[in-house]
Amino acid sequence: MSGHSKWATIKRKKGANDAKRSNMYAKLLRAVEVAAKEGGGDVTANMTLASAVEKAKQFSVPKENIDRAIKRGSGDEAGGARYEELTYEGYGAGGVALFVETLTDNRNRTSQEVRHAFSRNNGNLGESGSTAWMFARKGVIQIEKTAASDEDKLLELALEAGADDLSDAESTWEITCDPTAFLRVRGAIQDAGVSMLSAELTMLPQNTVPVDGPQAKQVLALLEALEDLDDVQNVYANFDIPEEIMAEVG
Repeated sequence: MSGHSKWATIKRKKGANDAKRSNMYAKLLRAVEVAAKEGGGDVTANMTLASAVEKAKQFSVPKENIDRAIKRGSGDEAGGARYEELTYEGYGAGGVALFVETLTDNRNRTSQEVRHAFSRNNGNLGESGSTAWMFARKGVIQIEKTAASDEDKLLELALEAGADDLSDAESTWEITCDPTAFLRVRGAIQDAGVSMLSAELTMLPQNTVPVDGPQAKQVLALLEALEDLDDVQNVYANFDIPEEIMAEVG
């Protein structure tokens, strides 16, 4: 299980205060709206939209809010801002690579905020292409072992649907697949009645960098600072940090 996946799982399980939850709702709905605008409002045919909707549901965003965001994006409802997708790349403490995805209506504001977060947290913003090559776009589905205790049966189900692999991630199973197989794999798991902890399109690091102690906390502080920015949708990093440190900071 990638360090980023562990971090996301820990934060999801711990929950967040009302202020952060409100900020998360806005980000998730923005992602839904943009996905619908770019690929259409049919969740069964738009894998990016399906991933955005699934993630919004995982964070308990009300269904009516999700539906309105889809309608705004697909042009069925008035309103909505014009968002631009921008990515940023850089490094944190210990040489950890980061890849940041944003949706913004003001690129100058976003660039200044991202640069400030890096500089204040022992990080360095890099040039375009400096870290993107270290990550690969994948569909990732996490399933708690209590929901599917038979590893062989789950592996067979996932592979038949087009998944690449199933790995043991301590308390969960992690299924990875090519983005084009995401809807098919997720649908097969749903049809089998298996409850999913999460299902999303993400960026997985091809190699990880082990960090511990003060450097680990600095990396996680940088992630927190970036994730708290209104325009930042996702932050991916190739760290390998002990789970107890992530749980303490998260």
